[in-house]
Amino acid sequence: MGTSIDHSAVDTVNGLQVRAVSLDEVEAWDKALAFGFLRPHRERATEVRRRQWEPGRMLAGFDGGSQIATFRSFDTELTVPGGAVVPADAITNVTVSATHRRRGLLSAMMRRDLAAAAERGMAVAVLMAAEYNIYGRFGFGAATWGGGRNIDLRRTRGLRDGLPGVPGGRIDFVDMAELRELGADLYERWRRTQPGAIGRDELWWQRTVGEVRVPGSDFKEPFAAVHRDADGTVTGLVLYRIDPKWDGAYPDGTLSVDEFIALDLPTAVELWRFVMSVDWTARVTVSRLGPDDPLPLLLQEPRAATPHEDNADEVWLRVLDVEAAFGARTYNTSGRVVLEVDDKLGYASGRWALEVAGDGTGRCTRTTDDADLALGASELGAVYLGGQTVSGLAAAALVTELRPGAAAAADVLLRTPLRAWTPTEF
Repeated sequence: MGTSIDHSAVDTVNGLQVRAVSLDEVEAWDKALAFGFLRPHRERATEVRRRQWEPGRMLAGFDGGSQIATFRSFDTELTVPGGAVVPADAITNVTVSATHRRRGLLSAMMRRDLAAAAERGMAVAVLMAAEYNIYGRFGFGAATWGGGRNIDLRRTRGLRDGLPGVPGGRIDFVDMAELRELGADLYERWRRTQPGAIGRDELWWQRTVGEVRVPGSDFKEPFAAVHRDADGTVTGLVLYRIDPKWDGAYPDGTLSVDEFIALDLPTAVELWRFVMSVDWTARVTVSRLGPDDPLPLLLQEPRAATPHEDNADEVWLRVLDVEAAFGARTYNTSGRVVLEVDDKLGYASGRWALEVAGDGTGRCTRTTDDADLALGASELGAVYLGGQTVSGLAAAALVTELRPGAAAAADVLLRTPLRAWTPTEF
């Protein structure tokens, strides 16, 4: 879809200006970003920021000639239940200087970006929230959660016996050049199987393998291993780092998994056996893992896999095009529920009938029928991928049930066999 958004437009809010930065202003934008995230601007990251720059997508708040707020977005694909993808506006690098808060800068940047995203035909917008209470007022709802684990290898006694393996398969270490090629191809195959996963561009992989480095990121090359089946096809990979500590004469190291992808359970079993057999390690920590990952139940002692301290809400989602978003995903069973949506920004406002056919395909269209449920745009985003239940939100007085039993009926339609999640930070 074409866009008529004027990238050169300047918005004025409380005496401050919000506009897109030019390519020549990227270096100053990078400095403002570091300052807004409360970290020192050690070195210029101009190369990376110029790669990320797109006309109209890198915004800043200005006080005179100084940049005092930052905002960036990029287009990606979001996998939805059923394996289809929808176009998504991914928002990141959002900061406002401590000296300029509560003056409308974030609202001005967000409204500008969402308007442009809707005009481009984006079905949803997504972001990862540093603080919980910021983005609900813009119609975003917490849609995915992490399920990371800390595993005490002295308590687990390894994986259970009798788990499926891969006859003729093998695991090989690869260098960073191989990882960039093999990992990108594997991820493209995997992300269609995981609701909530988003696409990764070339720059993402270049940064992961250290080909492009962001100053101050302290890149350390990981160990990288891939699993191949008997035909030589790559079916999984693991990236990890080792902190080699000793307790006197006893090894007490920690193996930290940065990335784990397996196309099937047998591959996962082979890779986890490999990870848990690395010498001189007493524990394995996996900070990024799907909430439904079977890893704890693969262990002989599941209690040895405790929740990771970073587990929290991850992707926040807001619906921009109700028909496109709900028409793309699949559903569990046939049925119908009417939603009355209150969207302060207008994109999802109105009364919508979600109707699902016997084959699991659905459509969501405007209707004048009586509503079964009343909810806000944030709650609509929260339940879209099945990450939160309508019943749970109703119990918390975030959704109003207008017809008895409607919340449970909506849950039957929206729930998914595999909860939404993405391993990709953005």
